[in-house]
Amino acid sequence: MRCAECKGKGLCGLPKCPIMQRFHALTNEKPQSEYMGPSPSIFIGSGGYPRVVGGPLLLHESDSPTDWISRGLGMEEIVGIRSRTIRGSQPVKTVLEKAQEVAISSRPLDVEATFEKPIRYDLSFDGTVAPIGLSGKLSKVSVLDNAVVEPAVDRYTSDTDVRAIEAASALFREGIDVYRITNLLTAGLLGSKRTFVPTRWAITAVDDMVAKGLRKRVERMPPLREVLVHSALLYGNRIALLFIPSPDFRFEMIERWQTNSLWGGSEDVVVVDGEKRKKQGYSPIAGAYYSARLAVLEYLAEIGRTARVVVIRDISGDYWAPLGTWVIREATRAALKSPAIPCPDLPSGEAMVTALLGSSFWRSRSDLIRDLRSQRTFADFF
Repeated sequence: MRCAECKGKGLCGLPKCPIMQRFHALTNEKPQSEYMGPSPSIFIGSGGYPRVVGGPLLLHESDSPTDWISRGLGMEEIVGIRSRTIRGSQPVKTVLEKAQEVAISSRPLDVEATFEKPIRYDLSFDGTVAPIGLSGKLSKVSVLDNAVVEPAVDRYTSDTDVRAIEAASALFREGIDVYRITNLLTAGLLGSKRTFVPTRWAITAVDDMVAKGLRKRVERMPPLREVLVHSALLYGNRIALLFIPSPDFRFEMIERWQTNSLWGGSEDVVVVDGEKRKKQGYSPIAGAYYSARLAVLEYLAEIGRTARVVVIRDISGDYWAPLGTWVIREATRAALKSPAIPCPDLPSGEAMVTALLGSSFWRSRSDLIRDLRSQRTFADFF
């Protein structure tokens, strides 16, 4: 049974999951029944929806992926931070008001929390959400200081007439990053029909909503002038992007888990998905698809061009712990900040991507490339 299907449930028959044990080894928090300190964000689970539990995340360190990257933290250090993170939980209706105070603030708020029992090690893996090592059922939680709220956040969280998709896009245009917007959506602070949203759903929903707003802009822009290739490596995730001049936006993602990688098995596991005029159904690549697509559309909107884009994510065994889809978003952003490699034509672009990946596995699996080869008018795009 592949680890991709198991994700720490013990289906391999081993008494303890080696990946989970590595997390456990980095957890040095002692059992405690009280916590006083900062809460940088919130977490709401999805199990048993709509009767779910959630509350503030309790952590004396940064909870921001962009901060982790800017500080040059390695996987071991990030895993250590997440292993020490405490998920405080109560039925959402009980704790929602306090969670909203934490979520709306642009800086961590100090909270005082009391647990019914000492916190315990309770790691579960999720490919979308960054893992959390500890949890405790809250008996009481109090917010000790006042939220600091940006004008744009105050405006759109106060407006109960604007739809969530419009609010998310507007906040993004105002410079509010997707991590903040996700917290707001999770806490039920956006939209005309407000309700809490489990964190793992909110992450993908915000990526999707913001991307849809960007796509409307990108589709009206002139085509890219030449074939471009970008690439970057982040925590064992090699991202390669092939941009192809076209008057219409198309997107495709190809994901490979290499043999014996985190969710790979005895052979490579490859998943492909894409879209033309509109995305049909939920992607089999899950949240990674939407995170990569958002980064691509950010870039195209910034340079004022449209294109057809193939994103290849190639994951090696160096990616030994699932950190969440933020890794794909930030790896794609990093690739797009690197100098573009111009190519004279599509075959040259394909060859460059293959050289960067060290493998041609992706070429025969790309429907977008196959379609372009069959279009007699492709030369007109140049």
